[in-house]
Amino acid sequence: MTEYQKTTDEDHQVKLGSKLVHALWISRAVCVHEKAPFEVYTHFVGNGADIQVEVIDKKGKTIKKVKGNVYGNYFSDAIVIPDKAEAALMFVAKLPKHKLERKSDICLILPPVKILNQKWGQKQARRGDTVRLTADVENIPDGSEVMIFIYEYDRDGAHDHITRFPCRIENRQINLEWNYAYHEDTDEIPTDEEMKKHSRRYNPPEYFWVAEYGRKRFGDQQESGLLEFKDWIRIELKDELGAGVGNEQYILHLPDGSSKKGSLNDEGVAEEKDVPPGKVDIEYKGAGKR
Repeated sequence: MTEYQKTTDEDHQVKLGSKLVHALWISRAVCVHEKAPFEVYTHFVGNGADIQVEVIDKKGKTIKKVKGNVYGNYFSDAIVIPDKAEAALMFVAKLPKHKLERKSDICLILPPVKILNQKWGQKQARRGDTVRLTADVENIPDGSEVMIFIYEYDRDGAHDHITRFPCRIENRQINLEWNYAYHEDTDEIPTDEEMKKHSRRYNPPEYFWVAEYGRKRFGDQQESGLLEFKDWIRIELKDELGAGVGNEQYILHLPDGSSKKGSLNDEGVAEEKDVPPGKVDIEYKGAGKR
């Protein structure tokens, strides 16, 4: 350990040596024609310092040159993998004024791939359903891992990321299951009446999925189709003493603006399946909404 041997009652100048600490590809494998982002970390390098990055193949042939400036001891950029790139790339980061350079790790180059026929195994999902996802793939070897992302669809494009999980390719296919659950409060889903105030219509939670391989994504335009959430409701009617009121007729005023009629059983209970999720008003014969 270095010992501090100077006096403490006067100013001293200490020279800190600059370092080029890390040169990293953000992804270890990228498909041809996709962006391959990289980053460089430094120590004690002033803001605005010039940096040069030279991307090379395994034979040392230059593929791309990038220039920029370091800020906050950090620099990042990306290149698009060209057709001529083969097998793997690396890059050399240089700080010319500091006479420092560092070579990166390797980024594997993957051939152009396709993921086709993305589908849900059903059009509607209920709480606890196991839903199948399938697709065909081209140029992705069996045993390779594809990342699956599931989003809740938003008509304005602000899709909510729900979950992500890996899937291994078998027989040139994506084929896996997802256990559906809805964890939010359905009362917070805007009803059709509320949406009409904004010149819009009721929209139940709907989902699509995206597959990513080598930083190339498939399905961002909802190619899988939309999986619609269908809910259920249990109705119980009791008198002031807590006894069930049986055989009462009711009308459900559903959040999509539709209505549904039904009758309670002898115990004053009924269940309605496949109703649109959201706030439900119940109207009993001879009584108002509840």
